[in-house]
Amino acid sequence: MPKVAVRYTDYFAQTMRRMREDGLLLVTAGADGKPNVMTIGWGTIGSIWSRPVFLVLVRHSRYSYTRLEEAAGDFTVNVPPRELAEAVAHCGTVSGRDHDKFLAKRLTPVPSRQVRPPIIQECVLHYECRTLHRNDLAPDTLAQAVQDEFYAQGDYHRVYFGEIVAVYADEDAAKRL
Repeated sequence: MPKVAVRYTDYFAQTMRRMREDGLLLVTAGADGKPNVMTIGWGTIGSIWSRPVFLVLVRHSRYSYTRLEEAAGDFTVNVPPRELAEAVAHCGTVSGRDHDKFLAKRLTPVPSRQVRPPIIQECVLHYECRTLHRNDLAPDTLAQAVQDEFYAQGDYHRVYFGEIVAVYADEDAAKRL
């Protein structure tokens, strides 16, 4: 099915809903060009520095963090249809350090339009992002309730501010999201 260009705001509500329900698929590529996919459940879309941005959070312990840091931080965010829920769950529990999640879940990486990491063909909607800024969370500034619930082990996130440089979707995306 052909992918058509859309505005970054066209599917905001659906993207946020899919992230809360099952998660989205973040794709990175390291210096060697090999792609890695991980599930993300935290992020948002907005406008910062007069640019459309997708903010994603990646823990320092994750393989995707290493890949982002190796390759200047370009990434894609792929919105899966509901029928990929099991694959999304798998990509959130297995590390790409020693496991090819694309192969295991029959996900197809295809070249993106403007960034190095690929998109996932089976997904419905794609955001291509080029990192403008990255910043580590400052533990001493987090609310204690957030610290206690999400960072008891001290495994903090780095926030990536990705300028959205391309967005496209399946022609029937509205029906499938």
